[in-house]
Amino acid sequence: MKPDPQPSGLSRGIHFLINPEWTPEQALAVFELLNDLADSIWSHYCVELQELIQEQQRTSTDHSDIENAPSSF
Repeated sequence: MKPDPQPSGLSRGIHFLINPEWTPEQALAVFELLNDLADSIWSHYCVELQELIQEQQRTSTDHSDIENAPSSF
């Protein structure tokens, strides 16, 4: 079975297993931890991350134009 695509666009790598026996409180604690981590990373690398995201979007757009170009052969 093919894994669901991730927001990062990655389709392979380390699979994270979530314990189905977690309580809603445990799930919320992990969710809040990850949000806090994301906020801390964003606070520290805000400008660099914005530049990198913009660069990746430009690169993605450039490549999709080439891939979608009609073949002249």
